Amino acid sequence: MKMDKSLPLDSTVDVRDAVAQAEQDGYDAIWTSETRHDPLMQLAVASTVTQRAQLGTAITVAFARNPMNLAVAANDLQLLTGGRFLLGLGSQIKPHITRRFSMPWSHPAPRMREFILAMRAIWDSWQNDTPLAFEGEYYTHSLMTPFFTPEKHDFGPPKVLLAGVGELMTETAGEVADGFLCHGFTTERYLRDVTMPALRAGREKAGRDLTGFEVCGLPFVVTGRDDAELTEARRGVAEQIAFYGSTPAYKPVLEAHGWGDLSEELRTLSKQGEWVEMGRRVNDDVVDAFAVVGEPSSIAPQLLERYGDLFTRLTLYTPYAIAPEVVQEIRTGLQEPVAGG
Repeated sequence: MKMDKSLPLDSTVDVRDAVAQAEQDGYDAIWTSETRHDPLMQLAVASTVTQRAQLGTAITVAFARNPMNLAVAANDLQLLTGGRFLLGLGSQIKPHITRRFSMPWSHPAPRMREFILAMRAIWDSWQNDTPLAFEGEYYTHSLMTPFFTPEKHDFGPPKVLLAGVGELMTETAGEVADGFLCHGFTTERYLRDVTMPALRAGREKAGRDLTGFEVCGLPFVVTGRDDAELTEARRGVAEQIAFYGSTPAYKPVLEAHGWGDLSEELRTLSKQGEWVEMGRRVNDDVVDAFAVVGEPSSIAPQLLERYGDLFTRLTLYTPYAIAPEVVQEIRTGLQEPVAGG
């Protein structure tokens, strides 16, 4: 299992020091997310100080863009990184697309399927001189002249990974993407009962299996070196679970455990701005389902037991201050061979 690192949400545009340190620390990939800065811009900067680690977006908001401008940016990053770029896409939710980005919203899974296929058609036209003639319900691309065609390179198109929670988007990932970015708001039960069957269904549509397909995990971890650190970690994770749990699109994860009423409760509190109280409503049973909990030495064995046969790569989700030595202990445990294995 590959070990990756996500840059903090408050990272600046100039991420050179952070990514250089992450590569030096031995992480296989370094991910940026689209929050306060453009993740593509951050990775362009990151490409100047890294040589080995893959650089990926987790995620870039697809529907805030169109297939052509994202195809151009992704192709540039694939060239700048020497083939190390991972294009992670997500749909975001309707209010952000329509009210924050002022872009159209429609059926997200079919639109995303078309978006990715359109990008692939564009890349194919550049790399193989194929006439650009993509016509779909949501996107049409039929004009490409030499003046606007990027120079060819030897790295091929970047891998496309798609984030999702619901079955339709997950199946879409299996059909047209190269990998799946698991949301942090998931549980082992939901992964096994919903996510993996949907991915397999999508791969079957494409005439493939999961061989070579990336499944990127982002599991919550609650740990600390003493009771005070454990308490703070549990609070941070509970509040993050509550934030996600208030989103209607993520309700099926809670329903899989019989906690559908909690979703409605959290949504009501979110409208009232009761963010701290929301975290208090997430009890220990819920935290234990979403997070691996325990002292640092116990975390790696628990992660491997839950997810060792599911994830091809993993990033720890720790929405609280965690000591670097604790992270290193977990990483070491994940990389050590299993006794008797």
